[in-house]
Amino acid sequence: MRDPYEVLGVGKTATADEIRTAYRKLAKANHPDLHPGDAAAEGRFKEISAANEILSDPDKRRLFDEGRIDASGAERPQREYYRDYGDAADGKYRRTEVYGDEADVETIFADLFGRGGGRVRMRGPDVSYTMEIDLTDVATGARRTITTPDGRTLNVTIPVGLRDRQTLRLKGLGGPGIGGGEPGDAYVEIHLRPHPVFERKDDNIHVKLPVSLAEAVLGGRVPVPTVTGTVSLTIPPASNTGTTLRLRGKGIPAHGDLPAGDQYVRLEVVLPKEPDESLKAFLAGWAPEHGYDPRAELMRMAGR
Repeated sequence: MRDPYEVLGVGKTATADEIRTAYRKLAKANHPDLHPGDAAAEGRFKEISAANEILSDPDKRRLFDEGRIDASGAERPQREYYRDYGDAADGKYRRTEVYGDEADVETIFADLFGRGGGRVRMRGPDVSYTMEIDLTDVATGARRTITTPDGRTLNVTIPVGLRDRQTLRLKGLGGPGIGGGEPGDAYVEIHLRPHPVFERKDDNIHVKLPVSLAEAVLGGRVPVPTVTGTVSLTIPPASNTGTTLRLRGKGIPAHGDLPAGDQYVRLEVVLPKEPDESLKAFLAGWAPEHGYDPRAELMRMAGR
């Protein structure tokens, strides 16, 4: 995998805000929702997300900068230090016991607690992971997997309505027990990626929807994306930038005892990048006879 700094186009000294801004810009340009069927865009988005997962987490970024993990988040083999050679002939740093690869955990505990004391039985350790998911996973529910350092695959069910930084418990999927003891649990902390289109507030979704000048003035029906699909929205005549419309029940779907959230659509009137001559001519003739001051209220509030 490529260097995450290179993927996001930021320097080693980039601040958290600079990393966040770079990620959002690239994610918006390459998000699969905006490029359906484009395998190349999907691949770029995955690479961008993986880079952001490293650099947006202070601990992972530090470990990467120190060379302790690679661009995928996997641990790198660490250098050997003088302590690793403590059993050399001079014996200056000699260890009293050495457990090689052939020694198992039970052997270690037997040495610690005495070989004559019977078999040690202990519950396995709990383990913790983090997982980054999309907002759409929370809206529809999903199944994702984690590959553990020892090569196991953990199946993680993402429930509808899960919130950022919530932790899921996978009972019995932690470290193995000792001497027949029960295994520990696995805890997975969920991190929601910032979405280039949708913003979540509680269980409501907020979207900025560009509309044309004609749609704003005359009204009409336009498509609008939601977290569960595309729906048709009626734009009232004489709408303006800042007009906010509600799509009832189109936020995060109902989950547990909570009802479905709503989606709030804020209209933003967008003019053509290059207005054609007919539009220019129309406005040139219309403005003198229908002039209005769009700044009158602003100036009044400012006391000017």
